[in-house]
Amino acid sequence: MEDAKYIKIEGTVAAVIYQNLENGYAVLRIDTPDGVVTAVGCMPGINPGEALTLTGAWATHHSYGQQFKAETAVRRMPSGRDAIYSYLASGAIKNVGPAKARDIVDKFGDQTLEIIENEPEKLSEVRGITVKRAREVSVAFRRQIGLRRLLEFLTQFELKPLIAIKLYKIYGDDALLAVQDNPYIMTGEQIGADFLEADKVALALGFESDCAERVESAVLFELSYNLDNGHTFLPYDKLVAATNQLIDVGSQVVTDALDALCESGFMVREMVAGQDACYLDEFYRAEQFVARRLLAMADDPLATDVDVTSLVAAVEKEYGITYADAQFQAVEMAAKRRVMVLTGGPGTGKTTCVRGIIALFDKLSLKTVLCAPTGRAAKRMSELTGREAATIHRLLGAGIGEGDKLVFERDEANPLKADAVIMDETSMVDISLMRSLLAAMRPGCRLVLVGDADQLPSVGPGNVFSDIIRSEAVGTIVLSEIYRQANESGIVKNAHLINKGVLPDLSDKSSDFFFLRRTAADKSLETIIELCAERLPKKMGIEPSQIQVLSPTRKNQTGTENLNNKLQAALNPPSSGKKEKTFGDYIFREGDKVMQTRNNYDIIWKSIDGFSGGTGVFNGDIGQIKEIDFTHETMLIDYEDKLVTYLFEQMIELEPAYALTVHKSQGSEYRAVILAASSGAPPLLVRSVLYTAITRARELLIIVGDQNVIETMVNNNKRQRRYSGLRARLVKPF
Repeated sequence: MEDAKYIKIEGTVAAVIYQNLENGYAVLRIDTPDGVVTAVGCMPGINPGEALTLTGAWATHHSYGQQFKAETAVRRMPSGRDAIYSYLASGAIKNVGPAKARDIVDKFGDQTLEIIENEPEKLSEVRGITVKRAREVSVAFRRQIGLRRLLEFLTQFELKPLIAIKLYKIYGDDALLAVQDNPYIMTGEQIGADFLEADKVALALGFESDCAERVESAVLFELSYNLDNGHTFLPYDKLVAATNQLIDVGSQVVTDALDALCESGFMVREMVAGQDACYLDEFYRAEQFVARRLLAMADDPLATDVDVTSLVAAVEKEYGITYADAQFQAVEMAAKRRVMVLTGGPGTGKTTCVRGIIALFDKLSLKTVLCAPTGRAAKRMSELTGREAATIHRLLGAGIGEGDKLVFERDEANPLKADAVIMDETSMVDISLMRSLLAAMRPGCRLVLVGDADQLPSVGPGNVFSDIIRSEAVGTIVLSEIYRQANESGIVKNAHLINKGVLPDLSDKSSDFFFLRRTAADKSLETIIELCAERLPKKMGIEPSQIQVLSPTRKNQTGTENLNNKLQAALNPPSSGKKEKTFGDYIFREGDKVMQTRNNYDIIWKSIDGFSGGTGVFNGDIGQIKEIDFTHETMLIDYEDKLVTYLFEQMIELEPAYALTVHKSQGSEYRAVILAASSGAPPLLVRSVLYTAITRARELLIIVGDQNVIETMVNNNKRQRRYSGLRARLVKPF
C-alpha cells in the first residue's frame, strides 16, 4: 500500500466485479458519498445493495488505477426499497430474479428482508410464488445470513474471513453456534486458526482460563506445533511444562487434560525409546504402521530359484561394467530381500547401483516404479536412470478431500499396480508420507530406499531414513568408496572431508570448488551479485537461470530475503516492458525466478506444446514468471515443462527463488551453487547444513564468506534431537 495509514470509507455495494467463492476475494464498485470507488479484499458472499464500512488504504493498481484495499469489512443488510431491490435483483437469493424482486419489494417495502427471514409464508401472497418456493427462498436467505453473522462475529476478533468460510463449509448454518459453544474447534487441521486466535475469542466469551476445552486445546496445539520441529511425540513432562507455560493454569490441570485426551482417543501415551511419549493419535498410528510393515517385509525373504550371481553378472555385462564389492552386494540384496536400504555420499555409485537394480528387476519381469519426494528430485532421478520417475504424491494420486484434507487415491483398498518401488532422497520423507507409500504397496511388493543419511532430515515429523538405518532391522548397504572420476571433483572430495569433520583446504582452487574470502557481510553480498550477474555468465558461460544461490538463513544481509531483493534488482530490474504485481512482502515481475512453497494438488497445468496436461504443483518446484495479466488477474508461470496459471490470490503460494535456504534446496541439484557463508543462528551453522549445500552442486560450487563460519559449521556436528519412536519399534518388535 502506498499509504500505511489506515482509513475508513462507507458506502453501498453498487456492483460485484469479481468474486472467488473459495477464499472470499472480491472486487467491488462501492457507491460512497464522494462518488463510486473500486474496493478489493477478502469479502466473501458480498452482494449488491449491502452497506459496508471498510478499513484499509488507497493503492494504485498497475492497470486499473486507484483502488481501496480493504483489510476489514463491517457489513450491514441493505435498507430502503432501492437497496433491498438491488440486493434481491442481483441473484443473491436462489429462485429470485429481477422481476420477482420487484414484485416482492413492491408488496413488502422496507420490511421485505424481515418477512423473508421470519415470515416466509407471506411471500406466497406475491403472484407466482408458491408456499414451497417461499420456504426455499427463506432457507437460501437464512443460509446467507448465517455466513454473514459468522463473519461479523469473527471480524470483531480480527480473524481472517477465510476461517469463517472453512467453518461454514463444515458446520453450515450451525457454524456460529458451534464456534460460540467451543471456539477451540477453529484450531483443528481443517480450519487452521492459531490457538491464540481461538483463545482470544473464548476468553472474550467468558470461558474460564482452566476450563477443559481451553486446556485440552492447548495440549493439542503444543503437539501439533512441535510436528514442525520434526517431533512425532513429546515426552510427558515436557508437554506438561510447555502447555503450562502457554496458558499458566498449573501442572495438575494440564495432567488432567492429558488423561482426558487419552481417554477420548485424541492422544496416545506410551513408553517408547525410554520416554513417556505423548502422541497425536494420527502420528502414533503412522509410526506403528510403518514399523509393522517394514518388519514384516524384512522378515519375508524372497524364495527364488534364480541364480542371483549369474543374474547380476548378466547385468554387469549388459552395462559393460564390473561392480565393486559393495555395489555387487547392493544389486544382489535387491534380488533377495523384499525391502532394503542403499545409502552413501556423492560419487560413491548410488546411481550405478540403482540402474543395476532396475535392470535386475526387468530381468525378473517385475513392474518397477521410481519416485522421489519432490518434483526436482524426481526429474533428476529420471535423467540419471533413463526411466520415468514421479513425485510420491503424484504416484499415490494426491488430492484434496472433504474439509480440504489431503487424501490419496492409492491406498490399501486401491494399491499401486507395481511389483517394486524404488524411492530416492529418502532422507526427505516424513513419517506420514512413508506410511502412505507403504499402505499403497500391495502384499509382495518390493521396496528399495535410496538416499544420503548425512543430509538434513525431513521437514515434516520423524527421522525416518536415519531411524531405519540405525535400527539395523532392514538390510542396508553403505557405499563409501569414492570412484576415480568422482574423486577428481573438488565438490565430491570436500563434501566427504566435511562429512568426516575435516576442514578442506580452502586455498585450493580446484576446477569446481572455490572459496572467496569475504569477512564483511556487505562485501559477501556484493560478490554474490557480481558472480550471478557478471562473472559466471560472461567468463564461464553459466546463465543466471542455472545458478542457485543458497544461504543457511532467511534473515541478515546474506539471508535469502535480502539476497532475493538484491538479485532481482540486478538480474531482472523493472522496465516499461515488464509488468509487475506487489503481493505481500514481494514484488513479482515478469521474468522472475519463483518457487512454489506448498503442495497444490488441484491447480491445472498444460504442457509447453499444449498437447497434454494434468494437475498439481509441488513444494520446491521452481519456475519463471512468463506473463502477468491484470485484466483477468492471473499470472502464468513456466515450470520448465509445464505452464501453470495462478489467480492473483493464489500468489500466497509463491516466493522469489533467486536465493533459497539450504533446507528448501533438499532433493535438488543445480549446475552451479553459490553458498553464502556468513554469521547466523547457531542451530543453522552446523555440518549437515554445509554438507547438504555442497552436495547440491553438479559442476561448480563457490562459497562466499567468512572462513570462521565454515570452520564453525564443520566442527559443529550437533543435530537437533527429534523425538521419534520408529527406531525403537524396529529394534524391539511389538
